[in-house]
Amino acid sequence: MKIVIVDYGSGNLRSVQRGFDRAGYFSTISNRPADIADASHLVVPGVGAFPDCMKQLDALHLLTPITEAIKTGKPYLGICLGFQILFSEGEEFGCHPGLNIIPGKVVRFPKQGMKVPHMGWNQIQIEKKNPFLEGIPDGSYFYFVHSYYPLVDETAWVATTTEHGVRFPSSIARDHIFACQFHPEKSQQMGIRLLSNFAKMKG
Repeated sequence: MKIVIVDYGSGNLRSVQRGFDRAGYFSTISNRPADIADASHLVVPGVGAFPDCMKQLDALHLLTPITEAIKTGKPYLGICLGFQILFSEGEEFGCHPGLNIIPGKVVRFPKQGMKVPHMGWNQIQIEKKNPFLEGIPDGSYFYFVHSYYPLVDETAWVATTTEHGVRFPSSIARDHIFACQFHPEKSQQMGIRLLSNFAKMKG
């Protein structure tokens, strides 16, 4: 097993690595395409802006190895921006293309009396069972920090939803892919369980 956390110059990389440590799994942090190609499990975390993330991944020549890893069936965990960039496009600072793995668009929360960014603990509602959520009860709390959320064209992708003024997809799952808007590495016991579930996945 070789869990690689992708370093593109932004994100809570050490927190994610410490999360895997607490789950009992060794992980490495790298921005080298060869390491991503050699990984058994790929983790793309991130905080910041959608277009900046895509620009940095492109500058580091990481877009192709990431998409190839996904297409070849390696377990993929996207956290926050690593979740959002899977979609076709994002509207942060204009309209920008994503990886286009999941049909849909990432949009900003409406300003209708709610706090933006959505920050702090909130519950997930499990929409479909999947191995990544094994042992995690419906209604569990996870930690969120974000101002944008995805509109998913194919609802079969949606694993969990969360309420913040609107009900939005807070995670997606299909086959070897799991990605979440919340931060498992900051979500205590349930987050560590999710990281452990991911590490146990076979490619």
